[in-house]
Amino acid sequence: MREKWHEVLNASEVPSPCLLIYPDRVRENIHRMIHIAGGVERLRPHMKTHKIAEVIRMQMEQGITKFKCATIAEAELTAAAGADDVLLAYQPVGPNVHRLIRLVKSFPQTKFSVIADDAEAIRALSAAFSKESPAIEVLLDIDCGQHRTGVSPGPKAVELCRLIASLAGLKAGGLHAYDGHIHDSDVTVRTKNCEAAFAPVAVLRQELLQAGLPVPQVVAGGTPTFPMHARRGDVECSPGTCIFWDAGYASKFGDMDFLPAALVLSRVISKPGANRLCLDLGHKSIASEMPHPRVQFLSLPDAKAVAHSEEHLVVETVQAEAFKVGDCLYGIPWHICPTVALHSEAVVVENGKATQKWKIVGRERRLTI
Repeated sequence: MREKWHEVLNASEVPSPCLLIYPDRVRENIHRMIHIAGGVERLRPHMKTHKIAEVIRMQMEQGITKFKCATIAEAELTAAAGADDVLLAYQPVGPNVHRLIRLVKSFPQTKFSVIADDAEAIRALSAAFSKESPAIEVLLDIDCGQHRTGVSPGPKAVELCRLIASLAGLKAGGLHAYDGHIHDSDVTVRTKNCEAAFAPVAVLRQELLQAGLPVPQVVAGGTPTFPMHARRGDVECSPGTCIFWDAGYASKFGDMDFLPAALVLSRVISKPGANRLCLDLGHKSIASEMPHPRVQFLSLPDAKAVAHSEEHLVVETVQAEAFKVGDCLYGIPWHICPTVALHSEAVVVENGKATQKWKIVGRERRLTI
């Protein structure tokens, strides 16, 4: 790869701010993901990071057939891209139950499943799907320490699994255990915490099997704990961020060697004072839910954000005099997932040149269903 792999040779044709995607690096990240998992059959990557049909197809080209998503729109996009198996990892409630029915009917070639953690929500799914065919597969969502969604492993979890297995229109799909609270930089500490969080899930699985209840699959973890769950051999891993990678994960997880594959292109739009540059990279083009640094500039590592608003980012740097208004800067987002969702399309960079655009279809809350 070129030393300055990130630079776009025909950047004069690319408006800013924009999202850039480098397919060669995406393909390499998919390859590394498969290597860590030990095979494509162990993978159910989350598509919430990229939300792009072309990226789903790139994974399918390397043999990945199962995917995970968070919205009906993401599930529709994934099925439309040709995926065999799609897990909606978000308990459907209200009108989304009937949207799910329409989704299943619209893509009969795709197997769909959902997660749930509430008895009434499970009964509502049963009431809706008992009138339909086929039954919907339901995985019990387990709270393994994040305390965001799910039910703790124990008697209530067994009771809910029994409920799922007993109701018309539903099929027991197993367990879903996302440990998003585990993000220790020290790989030894992260491994220890991952093992402690998953241990009750493993016990629950054995209790369910001994009770004669089916547990056809366990979907576990995200990107930070991906290497730990990959060593288990009896779970499906669902990393997401590693497809594009970002500055936040790169700074915390030195044990993972994924490549930055999506950048933001920004330009200097003003020089408001000594050692200051104003860039066209506001809240509307870079994820801003976290403290600075929200972006890491490849050619300006000393840049320090001093002001950030809807359309502007002001940085201080001793190198400011080396830049003129209109110059390009390439940045690795600190958090890539919500950054992608801010853009309606991405510019594809191949062999150093911007060649085409990919629609970020999955950022929409609704497609056709």
